Amino acid sequence: MQLTGIHHLTAITADAARNHAFYTGVLGLRLVKRTVNQDDVSAYHLFYADGLATPGSDITFFDWPAAREGRGTGSVTRTAFRVTGEGAMGRWADRLAAAGRRGPA
Repeated sequence: MQLTGIHHLTAITADAARNHAFYTGVLGLRLVKRTVNQDDVSAYHLFYADGLATPGSDITFFDWPAAREGRGTGSVTRTAFRVTGEGAMGRWADRLAAAGRRGPA
């Protein structure tokens, strides 16, 4: 078996409802699983992926209420998904603009 690339990314959200609205409503991902964090059962673990659960489309979040952290060394400030080509970039720019979000740079 050849493994290449990233399987999924895990991040933290302080607002599960807004997180769900963005990843399902704006990006169109599916919430494929909601469990609890195995190390802290007080926190949800939300799993999103595309409709086919394509490798690399997975992103998960732990739901921990916390103040927004400042940006700086050691902080992840951007994540990205791969798209199928230049035509897809235009469609995503239109979709994000319609949702009031910034499109690709």
